[in-house]
Amino acid sequence: MLKRAANIVGAVFVAVGILGFIDAIAPADAEGNALLLGIFAVNPMHNTVHLLSGILALFVGLRSEEASMLYFRGLGLIYALVAVAGLFVGHGTLLGMAHNPADLVLHALIASGALYLGFAPLRRVA
Repeated sequence: MLKRAANIVGAVFVAVGILGFIDAIAPADAEGNALLLGIFAVNPMHNTVHLLSGILALFVGLRSEEASMLYFRGLGLIYALVAVAGLFVGHGTLLGMAHNPADLVLHALIASGALYLGFAPLRRVA
């Protein structure tokens, strides 16, 4: 189950990373900041982090359930820290990445899902 989830998450992150570089999908707002789907603040650094997160997820998804579990634990902890840090940034730059309140909400949701997948007991099929 975790391998499949890692592959799905990986595909989504890679897609989001690529889409963030496409002006038609991440148009600039009045201040010149790119907004993915007109909502989420992105910049090249942010897009690159999405791509790397996705590639890593695809890699662990091909390896094992245990590797996928560790990935989700790490992803969840990192995104939780980013969400907390985002509370103090609001609009602006966080660790070189564009950030806005919509990103904060999404990062908190990603952290919650990843922590659940990383720490929930695995159901083993006999």
